[in-house]
Amino acid sequence: MADEYTETPAGTEARDAPEAPDATAVRVALWRAMHVLLDPPPHVLSDEIGLRLAAPDDGWRARPDMDPRATSGFRAAIVARARFIDDLVAERAAHGIAQYVILGAGLDTFAQRRPEIAARLRMFEIDQPGTQAWKRQRLIELGYGIPDWLRLVPVDFEASADWWERLSAAGFNPGQPAVVVSTGVSMYLTKDATAATLRQIAALAPGSTLAMTFLLPAELVDDADRSGLQAAQRGARASGTPFISFYTPSEVLTLAREAGFKDAQHVSGTSLAERYFADRTDGLRPSTGEGLLVAAT
Repeated sequence: MADEYTETPAGTEARDAPEAPDATAVRVALWRAMHVLLDPPPHVLSDEIGLRLAAPDDGWRARPDMDPRATSGFRAAIVARARFIDDLVAERAAHGIAQYVILGAGLDTFAQRRPEIAARLRMFEIDQPGTQAWKRQRLIELGYGIPDWLRLVPVDFEASADWWERLSAAGFNPGQPAVVVSTGVSMYLTKDATAATLRQIAALAPGSTLAMTFLLPAELVDDADRSGLQAAQRGARASGTPFISFYTPSEVLTLAREAGFKDAQHVSGTSLAERYFADRTDGLRPSTGEGLLVAAT
């Protein structure tokens, strides 16, 4: 659900303070919190840390993009994909994977929510320099700090900086297996750029896993979800960050296999609903507009 909301989070009022993260990153964090504050238990994901990081003003729940009914499918999709990633990382860590990379990390809170798992990993969060500086400051202000195993890797994508080079400089070992996650990013990139990224990740050590979200074309989205997706497209375009890439499941699987992944699977919004929402009686279900690619080297 796109929106023009650009409020400056707490701790960033000073003129020389780091710039705030973009509105999309804040919105995702607030939707995760809304799930805890609004939806009845059991909660698919419990995350109010992103809300603490963003520290919006007191009226944030009255924002149009927080409307409980209009955005319920988006809210459910956000917590579903976050829970899926949590479960995937926990499962891979239990099998000895020791590196976890988040591309376009935004206000991701896995390190703070799941320290019992994260502390066994070397985590790398990649994002724009301003966002990383802001997040570093907020984590320190809130008392979480930056543990040795968490690396905030600033990469200026707008200046075409080499994220792979910056990742290696931060201590990433491409010769060891890793989990690499990219959520809410592929729709903003050209298909050529995504294909190039997939080729880089497919060259990682055997046993590595990629999880990447992608948006489906409108004709493949359930009728009930289509108007919401189209509204999100209009909002993204109006805010200067248009969605430029959509994928059918077969297309994204082909892209992954051509990049060199040995195995690739599509995880649909419907399957996430069956996995995490089947026993709910409140009708909360994730939108069908987003899918997940899970691929292994």
